[in-house]
Amino acid sequence: MPLSPEKDLDSDPAPATSPTRDLDTSFLESLVGYNARRAVLQIIELFISRMTDHDMRPVQFSVMSLIARNPGITSRQLCDVLGMMSSNLVAMVRSLEKRKLIIRKPHPNDGRATGLHPTRAGTALVHVGEQTISALEIEATSGLTSAERKTLIRLLKKIYL
Repeated sequence: MPLSPEKDLDSDPAPATSPTRDLDTSFLESLVGYNARRAVLQIIELFISRMTDHDMRPVQFSVMSLIARNPGITSRQLCDVLGMMSSNLVAMVRSLEKRKLIIRKPHPNDGRATGLHPTRAGTALVHVGEQTISALEIEATSGLTSAERKTLIRLLKKIYL
């Protein structure tokens, strides 16, 4: 019997339980990448909510933290440490400079390079940000002991270092 045009096959009533509750995710949950990505998404969500007032995204903060802790760092060094393409960093450095969070100075050992330095405002932002991020990471990993957190960090570093 043909269906009437008014009948939509996809319009079944919503199930009483969560649509994802009964899905088999066992293979994905056995993967390091899947679990790492899920954990990162949780932490990034907290980061964005806590750093919105400072107009700071995770990668921007990583760049600022490195500049504040390594005054004179070059763009090439930032790209190497963060695994970024230089084309992605150029606009970010311009933006941070426009916000008066960093300044460029000639590199003392390489006349072709420019060193990036934090301004007072940049240093202050990094200080507040580091406190905020340290607290949110403790919160996000509250299911872990301090020793487990350190072990997790050590194990993750084994993957990318």
